[in-house]
Amino acid sequence: MKDYMVRGIDKLGKIRVFVARTTNLVEEARRIHNTSPTATAALGRTLTVAAIMGSMMKNEKDLLTLKISGDGPLGKIFVVANNRGHVKGEVDHPMADVPSRSDGKLDVGTLVGRNGSITTIMDLGLKDPYIGQSSIVSGEIAEDIANYYVVSEQVPSAVSLGVLVNKDITCKAAGGYIIQLMPGVTDEEISIIEDTLSKIDSMSTMIDKGLTPEEIVEKLLGSFEMEILDRLDLEYHCDCSREKIEKVIISLGKKEIQDIIEEDGQAEVVCHFCNTKYQFNKDELTKLLLTI
Repeated sequence: MKDYMVRGIDKLGKIRVFVARTTNLVEEARRIHNTSPTATAALGRTLTVAAIMGSMMKNEKDLLTLKISGDGPLGKIFVVANNRGHVKGEVDHPMADVPSRSDGKLDVGTLVGRNGSITTIMDLGLKDPYIGQSSIVSGEIAEDIANYYVVSEQVPSAVSLGVLVNKDITCKAAGGYIIQLMPGVTDEEISIIEDTLSKIDSMSTMIDKGLTPEEIVEKLLGSFEMEILDRLDLEYHCDCSREKIEKVIISLGKKEIQDIIEEDGQAEVVCHFCNTKYQFNKDELTKLLLTI
């Protein structure tokens, strides 16, 4: 099944929902970065929620950057997404890992750390980007994002993110949902949602069972008259290119480029998001130097 997400809303416009299946893109991130099982879960959850958050932006050139800076051994998680379903990310220490919790589940909270911050940067094409920030609550990502929405956006949200890892450390299932309550929702309706969420399977279990995002919407909000508004294909996609890397090298300045030419005679630049290597020989570096 392809990775994709759906967006839905109830007929009265009081409840909106986003549900994503991200198994393939999380596996691609694991393959690229060679992450440990717990790091796969942490990065996978962040990629999933960033893909959903990115889809909420209106314009094609809008860009969302999500940074989770905890005090755990994983270091920072850095993810970028747009509203076209493209998402990419990295972590400081992809091989970092910790023992599983007593219930056998991956201990993402300890790996990420329970002290630190979540920062969201939305580049909407304006003079200055919008920056929102909140504290890490648990390091488990979903609770932290829910807290972010309350603190920075004033939007009550239920967030669930899950990644299942196979014994061979590949990604078995991944996905997530965000339910947001709009003005006018009643206490009774909130109670119905809370009761349902307390009884259903975890997100990763539903994905592993083969449920589609549409079917998960029904599981989550079957008590309401929901309408699926649209579907968006999702993929791990890095937009790096030789031209962009050339601009990075040029930004180093004349002296540093000249030093590289004299000391090494060549340069290799590796993209942090996809591990693509770009080689520049002496002649190519000299040509870049002449453009400054």
